[in-house]
Amino acid sequence: MTDYSLANKLDPREQHFRIPGPRDGLSLFLRFLPAATSGFQPRRAALYVHGATFPTALSIAHRFDGKSWRDVLNDAGFDVWGLDFYGFGHSDRYPEMQQPPTDNPPLCVAEDAGQQIESAVRFILDHQNIDKLSLISHSWGSMPTGLFAGRYPALVDRVVMFGPIARRGPRRDETAPKFPAWRVLTVEDQWNRFIEDVPAHEPPVLSRVHFEEWGERYLDSDPESRRRDPAGVKTPLGPAQEIIRAWHGQLAYDPSQVRSPVAIIRGEWDGLMLDDDARWLFDAFTQAPIKRDIKISRGTHLMHLEAMRLALWRESIAFLCGDDVAPVAA
Repeated sequence: MTDYSLANKLDPREQHFRIPGPRDGLSLFLRFLPAATSGFQPRRAALYVHGATFPTALSIAHRFDGKSWRDVLNDAGFDVWGLDFYGFGHSDRYPEMQQPPTDNPPLCVAEDAGQQIESAVRFILDHQNIDKLSLISHSWGSMPTGLFAGRYPALVDRVVMFGPIARRGPRRDETAPKFPAWRVLTVEDQWNRFIEDVPAHEPPVLSRVHFEEWGERYLDSDPESRRRDPAGVKTPLGPAQEIIRAWHGQLAYDPSQVRSPVAIIRGEWDGLMLDDDARWLFDAFTQAPIKRDIKISRGTHLMHLEAMRLALWRESIAFLCGDDVAPVAA
């Protein structure tokens, strides 16, 4: 059996933890980078929840030209955690991933992933002796994040949803297609996905040099990737299934149950988060005391890897640090 537990440190200060998750016998992997200095009392922590196809090391912790989103959160005083869901990065793989993909339903759906977030959050709060933390999610990761935040509002400070998935109206006479348990994604699959939303007349927003380095690290996230032809990463398909279901009128969580401040941050060219999607989702957070809908120019669904990533980082930090308060009813 392949050992997924061995993880390189991406920073000398980084700490690694393996914790029990909701499935017996399977462990979850957490990366932790504490802020060198913090003006917050008590200390403030943020947990990053990744999206449908790649783990924390390739998103909030991946450095471009020496700097990552995690680094700037550290500079702002936040202790930063990253969770790899089962089937991703250095967390354990579902046993079903050793079986033919058509033998089982899609793996890592929001209900399952929300329970994994709960395991991580409770460990983090206990480890740091704090009462609550903030959540930063990307794409499909907004679904298990929304489930968790709705169920445990006392444990959540603020929520940043970067490029979240929203519900779209049911399609007449059409049902969502059914996906297998998992599939293999190649580096070329990722490249095509990363560039597809940039208008043809616009210059690239993702450096090919940056992507080639990222692609090698992506293959590293699955020790078996380079044994396949073509090389590729085995990936649970629960997230992809739930994105399609959301676009057929079935979102995996109820935004009205979230009672924490929420920021939606999206790119101008995000094909998975259209203006109508953002409008619907913003309105659906009926119990969030504070809401933001932030749209950044020249960004796609993968803006955290692109030229406008610095704007994304700044907007997320400004919201997390915000001292705005909800209006008090008369």
